[in-house]
Amino acid sequence: MQLSDLSPLATEDDMGIYDREYYRREGPSFLATVSQHGRICKTLILINVIVFLLQVFTEQSIGASITDLFALDTEAVQRGEVWRLLSYAFLHDPNSLWHIFINMLLLWWFGTEMEDIYGPKEFLTFYLVSAVLGGIVFQLIWFMGRGPSLCLGASGAVTAVMVLFALHYPHRIIYVFFLPIPVWLLVVYQVARDLFGFLPGHSGHVAVSVHLAGAAFGFIYYKSQIRLWNFVPDFSNLSRLRSRPRLRVYREEPSRPVMVGGPPGGESNEHLEAKLDAVLEKVARHGQSSLTESEREILQRASEIYKRRRN
Repeated sequence: MQLSDLSPLATEDDMGIYDREYYRREGPSFLATVSQHGRICKTLILINVIVFLLQVFTEQSIGASITDLFALDTEAVQRGEVWRLLSYAFLHDPNSLWHIFINMLLLWWFGTEMEDIYGPKEFLTFYLVSAVLGGIVFQLIWFMGRGPSLCLGASGAVTAVMVLFALHYPHRIIYVFFLPIPVWLLVVYQVARDLFGFLPGHSGHVAVSVHLAGAAFGFIYYKSQIRLWNFVPDFSNLSRLRSRPRLRVYREEPSRPVMVGGPPGGESNEHLEAKLDAVLEKVARHGQSSLTESEREILQRASEIYKRRRN
């Protein structure tokens, strides 16, 4: 990104951009940075590994195994077990280490940078919604008389993350069997292979409909620039609404000047950070003329906040 792409809307003085945490030379230690990097990806990988071990240990049990209880069984979903539309994405083939290894490796490679861009809460919401949409599409395809009736694995959500990464960094080079390949080519190959497998007469044991649903959602999410976390209801004030207000004696006092500051810390700051990152990236890619009125307002709001912080 060049500084000329940011002026006059986002220069150092106007935006206070160098006051942002990741532009400061003085920051947390290396170990602290590493421990905080990709927290959601690490948590998702840990959950998947733990669930995989439980699958292996309960596979030969007398009762129902973890796989039987939480895999995406279309007939079970029709009976009302709707949790399977999400839980399947945390299961893998208990007879193969390769299945979980590849999915978790791709999640770490591509997911950590997407988590940095969108923030932990937004990235987690994106990942879970991708999994649920993949499960719904799989259920619909089965209902139409096509495809298998059982599905498990994180491939759909991971595919969504890969597509999102490729749209952000299409020319990033990765090495597949020691061969340098641009990310966009790898993703196009994966999607094309799934499309071929979705054709009549080519469906096998792989749930390609889940992969395609994830790829489509990743593409739509990037192009629409929606933020899913904005649709998640805030339950933090629920306890206050339920509590009975106490009687208070009101005594009128002379008005005092009130200092006006930036928005309170917490969720609003994180929302603004995620939106600002997306706007700055759009400026770098397409220039200032591509910004909408709402995106210009985001820059202006962020500029005021950073100025107050500097003062």
